Amino acid sequence: MAATSMDFEPAGELKFGQVGIANLRVRRLDPERLAAEMRDRVTRAPNLFARAAVVLDFGGLPATPGLDEARQLIDALHEAGVLPVALAWGSADNARLSEQLGLPLLAKFRAQYERGDEPSPAPAAETAPLPPEPAPPPPPPPAAGAGDPGLMQTLPVRSGQQIYAENRDLTVLGAVGAGAEVIADGSIHIYGPLRGRALAGAQGNASARIFCRAFQAELVAVAGRYKVLEEIPKELHGKAVQVWLEGDELRIAALD
Repeated sequence: MAATSMDFEPAGELKFGQVGIANLRVRRLDPERLAAEMRDRVTRAPNLFARAAVVLDFGGLPATPGLDEARQLIDALHEAGVLPVALAWGSADNARLSEQLGLPLLAKFRAQYERGDEPSPAPAAETAPLPPEPAPPPPPPPAAGAGDPGLMQTLPVRSGQQIYAENRDLTVLGAVGAGAEVIADGSIHIYGPLRGRALAGAQGNASARIFCRAFQAELVAVAGRYKVLEEIPKELHGKAVQVWLEGDELRIAALD
C-alpha cells in the first residue's frame, strides 16, 4: 500500500518581535483638532506619517470615551491619513471599548497602567502587632568592568530593517539607511550617516542621547519626544550632532 504524502508545512509563520509604532496619547477628546494636528504631521513628513499605524492611548483622559466618541475619532484620523490599529492597555472600560471597536489592546503599553488597575487589598483583621522584619541586606556593588557593553551592529542597517537594543545602548558602526530604524532603551551611537530613524530611551529613559557622524535622519526621538527632518535647522544637515532632552524639549546640536 502506497504511503500517503502529508504536507506538514504551515501556511503562515507567526513571529513576535519589537515593532516601532506611534502611540497617540489623547489628552483632550477633540476629534477635529486631533485630526488637524495629525494631518499637519502627514503634510510635513508624508514618508514618515502617511498611512502610519497608530495606537490610541486614552490614559491621559479622565474617563474612557464612549463607543460613538471613539469611532468618531478613528474616522477623523483615517481622514487625516493615519491608521489606528489598536488601543493602548488601560482600565476595564478601555478593554470593553477595544472589544466593541474590534481592535486589540497592545501589550507594549500595559506596564504604565497595570499597577494602578490592581484592586486594593482587603483590610486585614486587627491582630497583635508583629515585630518588624529585618531589612534585607543591600545588593552587592557591581564588579568593576562588568558593565554591559551594549549591542554592536557591525553591518549597515538597510531600508526596512529594525535593530533594537533592549535595556542597553546601541552602537552602529556603519550607516542607517532611509527607511531603516534603530531603537535602544539606552543611548545610540552611529558612526556612519543616519538617514533613517533613531529612537533612544525607548522605555522612557530621559537621560539617553543620540550621537551620529552625519545627520540626515527622517526622525529622531528620546523618551518619546521626537523631531522630523523638516523641523531641524538646515545647517545641521549632514553634520555630526548629538540629540538629547532638556526638560520636555528635544535639543539637537553640532558636535565640536
